[in-house]
Amino acid sequence: MKKLLAVSALGLLLGTSAFANNSAKGLNVLVTSEDAQTQMMSMVLSMMTLKQNKKVNMVLCSKAGDLALKNSKSEVLKPMDKSPKMMLKAIIKKGASVKVCPLYLPNKQLKESDLMSKITVAKPMEVSKDLLNTDYKNLSY
Repeated sequence: MKKLLAVSALGLLLGTSAFANNSAKGLNVLVTSEDAQTQMMSMVLSMMTLKQNKKVNMVLCSKAGDLALKNSKSEVLKPMDKSPKMMLKAIIKKGASVKVCPLYLPNKQLKESDLMSKITVAKPMEVSKDLLNTDYKNLSY
């Protein structure tokens, strides 16, 4: 009987922990890396989050901002045979909010019209509110 009670208690504890860990509304993802594998991992985890009906707010800064440009290219990686840019387009299509940091365009001598469709310039106050929102997990790449 004690074993049954212990197993039941452990199951309840683990079940509660799993439920609590899954209570996040989504992810805030900040990508700055120019490394294609690192960029790809941020896209893959963002896609997996969207597939769980959670939200993704992504901000691309520095070299990662290049992914947001209409005419940029990114390396195709195994095993998916997709590039970070291809995955970026897919997560946008699936509903992710994607922005470039406000320093990106002016320091590249570019305009908002150089960005892919549905990508905008982040507003620092909105990004800071997102990052401080405890209903979201923050990832930085």
